[in-house]
Amino acid sequence: MGADTDVGSGSTRTGEFREGESRPEDDNDLPLSERIARNPRPAATWGAVVAVLIAVEFGAIVSGVLSVPPWGWVGGLLPGAIDPLAAGLATVAERVAELPTITSRSVIDNTGYQTPSGWEGTTLGLSPALAWALRVGVIYTYAFIWLLVGWWGYTLYRRHYRIPDWTPRDDVVNRFRRHSWGLFGLAVVFAFVVMALFAPVLGPTTVDQNIENPYENRIDYYNEETGEVESIFVGDANGDTQSRGQGDNNVGPLEYDQYDRFHPFGTLPDGKDLFTFMASGARVSLLVGLTSLGIAGGLAMVFAMLTAYYKGLVDLGVVIAGDSIQAMPQLLFIILASFVLSDTWIAEVYNGGLVLAILFGITGWPALWRAVRGPALQVSEREWIDAAKSYGQRPRATMQKHMLPYVVGYFLIYASLSLGGVIIGIAGLSFLGLGIEAPVPEWGRAVSAGQPYVATQSWHISLIPGILVVIIVTGFNALGDGVRDAIDPESDIGDGGNESVAAGGGA
Repeated sequence: MGADTDVGSGSTRTGEFREGESRPEDDNDLPLSERIARNPRPAATWGAVVAVLIAVEFGAIVSGVLSVPPWGWVGGLLPGAIDPLAAGLATVAERVAELPTITSRSVIDNTGYQTPSGWEGTTLGLSPALAWALRVGVIYTYAFIWLLVGWWGYTLYRRHYRIPDWTPRDDVVNRFRRHSWGLFGLAVVFAFVVMALFAPVLGPTTVDQNIENPYENRIDYYNEETGEVESIFVGDANGDTQSRGQGDNNVGPLEYDQYDRFHPFGTLPDGKDLFTFMASGARVSLLVGLTSLGIAGGLAMVFAMLTAYYKGLVDLGVVIAGDSIQAMPQLLFIILASFVLSDTWIAEVYNGGLVLAILFGITGWPALWRAVRGPALQVSEREWIDAAKSYGQRPRATMQKHMLPYVVGYFLIYASLSLGGVIIGIAGLSFLGLGIEAPVPEWGRAVSAGQPYVATQSWHISLIPGILVVIIVTGFNALGDGVRDAIDPESDIGDGGNESVAAGGGA
């Protein structure tokens, strides 16, 4: 095994190439693909594990990609040209979704009914609660394995294929691994993202069956009076399980209804399953939040590069534009704009989701821009930027190669904080009846629906979604704090430190 050079010197590694051999000196000049070709075993092993993980969930992965709502958004923008393609993709998604996977309902089924001889219809004859818990455990275990495989791939890259022995990123990663508050945020965000990605199979029932088309689906149940197995429309069953604060129909958390359906979070006032509503709502919140963050973050990074590089009038123009947007109350502006656009075609895309994403993105970029403007101005004064200009390097290349990598870490910090704010903003608008419209599930609408029953036995309708919103927003904030402290360990962890950075270096 060849010896590594001094880590502190920042020199390159001459160590591991193959077991018992050293990397050739000219290997440092090869692109990554060539380095992998010279030492394929670690990458091949990692790729084989990834292939297995994809294979056991192939149907769900392909179906999820093809049925993701942005296809519908594009169809709303170009209906004549995209609708046939969208319809074809939806058909393919339905066919592929029929392939069995380790997390599919056909493999671990929690729908059934209890007869005098035991549970019928569920996997292995388990109770619906145990079968549902088993599927949830498999889903989160599968997702956690992906997380471990991703970390393993990163360590393989560092050990076998990365040229330097050490980079500043190593210290950032090591500091974050010791940051308990940041790890808590990562765990919360991980749980939220998994809920959003696996929403179709995570709930005890499906959105189509329980929320969108309850009168097009039926369930079987055992009638104790007749001693027979009978069938009923889901909509009619929901009518008998409405949680409205009083009466025998109320179904609370971890309870069964009279049709032997298990409800982890209880039911809504209309009798629909709250957990299924929340899982699907997590996907809506994450999708709209990421879209708005993509718009705001893209504008913020472009303006940060331009203002730091050119300064002068360009900086003054962006400052005026940003201050003008921030002078308006964000939520009030979004409410007014949503009302103005309510009768347009764009409001029909994802039941108002695209409108909210655009509005949050347009009104959110000034805050992100101010957060990264200071670091962008700092790096623009470095010697290597002046050297790049003196050698005639194009401004775009200078921004991409020498300025953007320095600023992106700070952007990730405030992007995490902003995403939590967008999620709570969407929930607040839905609570007021101004957000994403029914039947698309949204957490704020569940809080609003349960408001009249807070002091009754149906307390769960508002309390559970409200607590989850607080936990998710806290998780994103904790993750942002962890990333910030990992990138800059000497940063002020108080509010004053955040304000100084967000002000863009005192601008």
